[in-house]
Amino acid sequence: MWILSKAYVPEHIVSLMTTISNGEAFLSEGYLYYVGDAWGILVGYPLDFEFSPETMSVVFKDVTSRYPGHSWSIIASHLPAEILSSSVEKQSDVYYTLSFEDFDNKKTLRRIAEKATSRLMIEVTRAMTPEHEAITKEFIEREDPGNLIREFYHAMPDYVLRSETTLVLNARDFNGFLSAFYILDLAAKDFSTYVVGCHSKDRYVPHASDLLFFEMVNMARESGKGYVNLGLGVSPGIRRFKEKWGGKPTIPYEFCRYQSGITGVHTMIDKMLTRL
Repeated sequence: MWILSKAYVPEHIVSLMTTISNGEAFLSEGYLYYVGDAWGILVGYPLDFEFSPETMSVVFKDVTSRYPGHSWSIIASHLPAEILSSSVEKQSDVYYTLSFEDFDNKKTLRRIAEKATSRLMIEVTRAMTPEHEAITKEFIEREDPGNLIREFYHAMPDYVLRSETTLVLNARDFNGFLSAFYILDLAAKDFSTYVVGCHSKDRYVPHASDLLFFEMVNMARESGKGYVNLGLGVSPGIRRFKEKWGGKPTIPYEFCRYQSGITGVHTMIDKMLTRL
């Protein structure tokens, strides 16, 4: 698929976004956007040319005029002032990416992850079970991440079931109990995408997350990808974990919501944008 051959941010992965949001994907002048019953998202990362504020403003006017009454989420490396001036809920972050060269330089961390195999087994599946749901519930109660992230995690079982490019990496102790899991999407041609991760405190095994990270990167490499997109920084703790493995902030991210005759609409797509 042409879009996947040009993708460089997770929001370019059509199967990921449409499965989570139940929306439809469209293209306008090289910009991808998604539309649902009362919402839309404009991905301001052009697929085949350099970003231009002028071009994006034209596409924004065209796309939003086609769907009056919709609430729009807009993302880009740099949002034009014209869009920001009429928007609400502005946020900024940065996408982290990991090159295999930087990963290979983390020899101490790699040894730590490899030693974790003395206590853990790695399992790769294409489904989530009640065990995953139990760890997710435990994580949500422990971290209290808010309604958007909570609903995003709850959408994962359906997403994994419906996606043909998604893998679930499980870390189990030698009694078979699930200690942690990662979800990985391999749809894009050039990179793999870390979608979410979760670990248990009740079944905690030291360095389970490190072992999963290690396996995730190796799986991306074996799948012929050029690098791993680790998603947004999100929080200081998440940023530190990504950076300790060699992840680097590479693509600026700005988000805003544009209200077109509707207020107070929160959509599944916003959950994607706050997590990826």
